[in-house]
Amino acid sequence: MKKHALLGALVVIVGATLPTGTAVAAPARAGCGGHRALQAALDGLTGEHRLAGAVVEVVDPGCGTWAGASGVADVRTGRPASSKDRFRIGSVTKTFTATVVLQLAAEGRLSLDSTVEDHLPGLVQGNGYDGRTITVRQLLQQTGGLPDHADAFADADVDWLRHHEFAPRELVEAALRLPHPGPGWHYSTTNYVLAGLVVERVTGRSIEDEVTRRVIDPLRLRDTYWPGAAEDIRGRHSHSYFTAERDGVPVRVDGTRWNTSAGGAGGALISTPADVDRFLGALLGGRLLPAAQLAEMRTTVPGDPERLGSEGRYGLGLITEPLSCGGIWTGHTGSTRAGHHTVTAMAPGGRQATIAINESPTTDAAANAVLAALDTALCPPRT
Repeated sequence: MKKHALLGALVVIVGATLPTGTAVAAPARAGCGGHRALQAALDGLTGEHRLAGAVVEVVDPGCGTWAGASGVADVRTGRPASSKDRFRIGSVTKTFTATVVLQLAAEGRLSLDSTVEDHLPGLVQGNGYDGRTITVRQLLQQTGGLPDHADAFADADVDWLRHHEFAPRELVEAALRLPHPGPGWHYSTTNYVLAGLVVERVTGRSIEDEVTRRVIDPLRLRDTYWPGAAEDIRGRHSHSYFTAERDGVPVRVDGTRWNTSAGGAGGALISTPADVDRFLGALLGGRLLPAAQLAEMRTTVPGDPERLGSEGRYGLGLITEPLSCGGIWTGHTGSTRAGHHTVTAMAPGGRQATIAINESPTTDAAANAVLAALDTALCPPRT
């Protein structure tokens, strides 16, 4: 099974030779087991699989926090990768947006069973699509039958794409021109663009403002922000890289400067592993949602095996996957065309990990190695 789709791998071609990375790791706390296996997994990503850089932050309720890194944050300068660098977190943004929608449901300001048409009359109509038959719950759950606007730009000129500023309704219109994806679960960032517009209609404020005031500011996520139309990442950050063919030769392209408005409410946030860990811990720990809404969020349906693997499931902005040590992890993955990829998750015992890489994997093996590193982070040796 091609579980690499969890990371949204863009192309599968052999990349150019990458520079040797430098491993950086904090010491393990006595009695909590070591981190050699996890550090080795990071080193494998930048060595065997030739990714520019890979970082992780692990938070364990009994053992504290550990951060590791391998490779470089900037290929040109050779600056070492660091878990303190800011990244584009891609679809991990969806979990932030879903949290705000569920907060509004808890406040009685919207119903998960209300329809898109109830909130955005006339927006989802035509080409066989009908907002009267799609609920807010289905938007968050990816079961509303809408295509992904990203597919409309799959063959777009990269230089145009990275500098174009998209409006949310432009993205919706692009999606509605696409063929129907078929019945059942279908991953679509358009669902979350619509969810963001629902939030705007209900509150009178943008999804960016609502996520900021309801989640980012209360949790003091100082490195997390919406970039808007800005192409640069503020402050200390990792560069990002993707592979493209030029004259038939694969080359690494620096994708750091990128307008991520195509992701919008489903993919535009910038953050760090530490901030993402804090957010997911607060969410699954019950600090952001009442118990009833958190239970709704964690109620899952089977996903597409080609996207989530044979046992992957999807809730309301949450993914679950089995762990080698038993149980499941709960969290989300995120990818960007620019090259940043993130996965964040919590194991049943409360142990968390967020892994970020700064280059798009070019093989299934590389992408699967990222997920294997997550499993290693959440299922550590205790000796």
